[in-house]
Amino acid sequence: MIALLTLSVALAAEPTAEELLTATDDAFRGSSSHALVEMYVKTDRYERTMRMELWSKGTDKTLIRVLEPAKDAGTVTLKVGENIWNHLPRIDRTMKLPPGMMSGSWMGSHFTNDDLVKESRLAEDYTYEITARPADNDGNYEITLVPKPDAPVVWGKQVLDVSPAKIPVEARFYDEKGALVRTMRWSEVKRIGDRDLPTVMTLIPADAPQELTRMSYETIEFDLDLSDGHFSLQSLK
Repeated sequence: MIALLTLSVALAAEPTAEELLTATDDAFRGSSSHALVEMYVKTDRYERTMRMELWSKGTDKTLIRVLEPAKDAGTVTLKVGENIWNHLPRIDRTMKLPPGMMSGSWMGSHFTNDDLVKESRLAEDYTYEITARPADNDGNYEITLVPKPDAPVVWGKQVLDVSPAKIPVEARFYDEKGALVRTMRWSEVKRIGDRDLPTVMTLIPADAPQELTRMSYETIEFDLDLSDGHFSLQSLK
């Protein structure tokens, strides 16, 4: 009887796919945030490390200012809605990114400009189901997501691993033909404020698995009082 009761409680406590997706979407979201981040990029041609300061408000406003190295310091990216501007201090010029460059590399990394403007939620843009449970998937839930017909997403499929604590572990992104394009891994979970967060994100392209972009959060705080003016073209300089 005790064993049956224990099993019943365990089954009742199992998170739903939607709860796991919501936790993944909201892991780094708040009404606003401020963070210091180190970005390390390794390709066949170069390796580089940058330190950046990031501010965000809601899901549609982001400001990123490069602190190091010295040759890039002061470079700023501003995202408002689906628009992105870059300010280059060396030539004192601000440029709005044209739509044709949205799939291009952001700051020489494996992240794209399109990654910066994503405002969608997984549970809204995809149909989804739990396709593996912790006992069969290294202790994590596996969720397979297929985009809805009119969803504004570029992937043919995503497969997401989330821990029972509702912390994202790994996401695999596939094209429309079913070929793996890239893998995102989250690691080094730390307690920050009232939430447990993976403080390192590593993006690996499938066609060059020896390459990577790693984002490491040095500090992050949420729910600050940031005005809309902080995310204006004037703030770029």
